[in-house]
Amino acid sequence: MDERPDLNVYSPENLLAQAEGAPEHLGYRVLMFWVNSDGTLAKSATNHKATFYYSPSGGTLRDEDLNIVVYSAKFDIYKGIGRA
Repeated sequence: MDERPDLNVYSPENLLAQAEGAPEHLGYRVLMFWVNSDGTLAKSATNHKATFYYSPSGGTLRDEDLNIVVYSAKFDIYKGIGRA
């Protein structure tokens, strides 16, 4: 039996895995994650998925209203570029 991880459950690894093949829109990668009833990222599968926007050049994950949900320098693909 093939037990692949549910990439719609938020984790840093799942964000990066989804981003590899995600469609782009206005410079963002469009991702889908399970959310709780209040719209926050869920730790397991729920009844609702929501669209999120990942900015690889800023290391941010934004919700459908473009509010920053997660920021991490490890998600910024340009971190450290230009440093001597």
